[in-house]
Amino acid sequence: MATDDETRDPMRAFSRAGLLEAARQSVPLAVSVGAYGLVFGVLARQAGLSLAEAALMSGTVYAGTAQFVVLGLWVHPLPVATIALTTLAVNLRFLLMGASLRPWLAHLSPLRAYGSAFFLGDESWALTTRAFEAGTRNEAFLLGSGLTISLTWLGATIGGHSLGGLLRDPAQWGLDFASTAVFAALLVGLRKGTADLLPWAMAAAVALVVAHVVPGTWYIPAGGVAGSVLGAVRHAR
Repeated sequence: MATDDETRDPMRAFSRAGLLEAARQSVPLAVSVGAYGLVFGVLARQAGLSLAEAALMSGTVYAGTAQFVVLGLWVHPLPVATIALTTLAVNLRFLLMGASLRPWLAHLSPLRAYGSAFFLGDESWALTTRAFEAGTRNEAFLLGSGLTISLTWLGATIGGHSLGGLLRDPAQWGLDFASTAVFAALLVGLRKGTADLLPWAMAAAVALVVAHVVPGTWYIPAGGVAGSVLGAVRHAR
């Protein structure tokens, strides 16, 4: 029997098939995220977080960059306001990512749209964007990818914390570079042509300048906004 989504528009669906296909395509990314999650688990233990605290952070916050930054602020008493402001600054990029997916997800119910967006991450966003631009019209793709990667992140956090005594220096094994490497590879797949190079270059240049001038992690949203604005201006011409 056809679902409501399939009856509404045969070119669009929110089905188990899309969920499973996204999970399958996300496995290679999940492996690299798992390596990165091990690093977070190890460092969380070294910072004094209990296993329950580390797992709760990865399960609810689910934002690797922000979580690593917060570890540097994890002292007692906790500077709650500083942690909240820093997390906001680091995660502002998700507003841009969510907005970029709206053309494909605008027809979803609020429950499905925001439920899928909860599991939005750098890797799942890149994979979903590439899949939609390639013609995928199953709107469960973001949820399937996000669930696969977030569960891997949570499991790796628990594993890293548990094995923290054995992996005292994750950088020695190159695990600290896993996330950077996989996202660089995803960017290559997202590139449509030379027209993309200018917005990417602008984003990188602005991020580098802001990183040297403004304390903290404001270079992340600054670079994202600069690149997005330039891309929007070029697209409007």
